Amino acid sequence: MKILLADDEPTIRLAVADALDQAGHNVRTVGDGASAWDVLQSDVQDLLISDIRMPGMDGMTLFRKAKQEQPELDVILMTAFAEVSDAVRALKEGAVDYLMKPFDNEELLIRIDRIENQRALAHQLTQARDELSHQDPARLVVGDSPAMVRLNRLAETVADSEAPILIAGESGTGKELVARTVHKLSPRAAGPFVAVNCAAFPETLLEAELFGHERGAFTGAHAPRTGRFEAARGGTLFLDEVAEIPITAQAKLLRVLQDGTFEPLGTNTTMTADVRVISATHRDLRSRIGEGLFREDLFYRLNVLDLEIPPLRERRSDLPLLIEHFLRKHVRPGVPIPALSPEAFAAISEYAFPGNVRELEHAIHRAVVLSRSQTIELAHLPESISGVANGVDPDAGDGGITPLHDATRVFEKEYLLRALRMAEGKKMRAAEMLGISRKNLWEKLKSHGINEVEV
Repeated sequence: MKILLADDEPTIRLAVADALDQAGHNVRTVGDGASAWDVLQSDVQDLLISDIRMPGMDGMTLFRKAKQEQPELDVILMTAFAEVSDAVRALKEGAVDYLMKPFDNEELLIRIDRIENQRALAHQLTQARDELSHQDPARLVVGDSPAMVRLNRLAETVADSEAPILIAGESGTGKELVARTVHKLSPRAAGPFVAVNCAAFPETLLEAELFGHERGAFTGAHAPRTGRFEAARGGTLFLDEVAEIPITAQAKLLRVLQDGTFEPLGTNTTMTADVRVISATHRDLRSRIGEGLFREDLFYRLNVLDLEIPPLRERRSDLPLLIEHFLRKHVRPGVPIPALSPEAFAAISEYAFPGNVRELEHAIHRAVVLSRSQTIELAHLPESISGVANGVDPDAGDGGITPLHDATRVFEKEYLLRALRMAEGKKMRAAEMLGISRKNLWEKLKSHGINEVEV
């Protein structure tokens, strides 16, 4: 960093400047506030380190004038014990830190490292904010790592085709977002995008969901229903978790892909399917074929074109973009977007994210709620990421306790998502595990804004 050091004691200037220079910083020294002000008027600095008590222009006056001249300038004040109240007042006005004399140079270097990391993080998030503002609205997948650039280019290429696409990737990588991006870039963009989670329906209901049914076609079919193939006419049908389709339903799906026709349950009426099919799975379909759980001929019909989404751990350079995206998504309109402390960002950067982008979004959403749009600290992140026991909000009043309503909602949402993941997206099974009715589960999912993409 470019650092300006202002102190009227030559021995302190020499010792501190030598330590900063050895640490790799570009240091300029002056002996009074007026000289420091002259430098700041002619040259942009990253950090000002100034003594409070100096002849002529004192450190507090210099600090206030400097922040007006260069608002992005960080300031550390050096003070004797009697001037601590001045330093505390400066912190309230925007100084980042203060040191009491005498101090150890190692302590100063540690604090400067923190400032440098914070500035680097702020720069990354500013770049991310700028990049997001220029992002093509048709592209829903966030990321500029080489792997994601290749994926986006391939998505653009295959979008013009009518051929089926199979999207592979671990849970939480954003397979539906990729499918929606392909749809928006395709000639069918004006048509509907219809998504079906194939793991959420038992065999008979899945067939009815896909192909529709007449009244009385099966027990509980009290009224006719249009199937998803018909609902997606002229657009795209997205079959998520396609590996979970039962073998008998696979045969009917194969017929649609081969002949482009289907019959609603309970009828002899043949209907034409006018859809582009995109499917997705987190499983190895070739292994499922070997186990007799998936038809090989259906695999080749679905896998005419293939897209593979890398896990988040293989594209860590996308973290600033993703963090900024989720901050903007979950902070209420009109509320300032919180900054991340270096410790919080370091914890996120070092975490493996087995739940991928979905897990990152949940972590940022949780942190936004707990931080109340102030700085996101380590304790605001889930314990799995931070290693810190949560439930206490260091920025909250009344002893640092998060309001019970906020904490309860955060816990309930995470618990619902955990149950759904354990139930592999099957809501009936999740409701049984939670000891509530399926209707109650649906109501809770709706209240938390949880959709099938998050499961």
